[in-house]
Amino acid sequence: MMKKISTQLLATALIALSVSAWAADWTPGTTTWEQLPEIKRSKLGLYLTPQQAYDMKKKDPKGVAFFDIRTRAEAMYVGWPGDADALVPYVEHAEIMGEWDDKRFMYMLEPNVDFVPELERRLTQMGLGKDSPIILICRSGDRSSKAADRLQMSGYSNVYSVAEGFEGDTVKEGARSGQRAVNGWKNANLPWTYKLDKTRMYFPK
Repeated sequence: MMKKISTQLLATALIALSVSAWAADWTPGTTTWEQLPEIKRSKLGLYLTPQQAYDMKKKDPKGVAFFDIRTRAEAMYVGWPGDADALVPYVEHAEIMGEWDDKRFMYMLEPNVDFVPELERRLTQMGLGKDSPIILICRSGDRSSKAADRLQMSGYSNVYSVAEGFEGDTVKEGARSGQRAVNGWKNANLPWTYKLDKTRMYFPK
């Protein structure tokens, strides 16, 4: 029981960190990772552009694990990278979305205490372990960096964050202000789909 509570507190703290600042625009294809906004940085310091992530997975599809860590709703309504091995949410909305997050202008997200166990289960199915290369993608690179930190704390040593995420960063000015049209997997025209494979989706235990 204490272990579960500690895990919840840890995940809550990581979420709090992720909403403390908003990421600045990140030029598509940039690999000068030392210029990454703090919110997108992980302790392991391993990052990929969407194209690099796509190429890395294609080069070794069975030896590289690729996880979409967004919510189930995001995968269903926004689409997801079809080459991902599984959807393993780092955080999730409550089954009944009744709480509001004023900082993020959205329904409240809660820590998914099943994140690490579910990821470990998927890795075991793939025959991979804690030293295997793992790619994480979220919406814009902030959750994936925090999820990489969570995995690093659990003994994983080769976890990459897609710094631009699936949708990318938001436009700050002009007619498209607020839209996620700056960079990211979708804006790079990499393969994605609305068609979900049930065997690769997440179901709460």
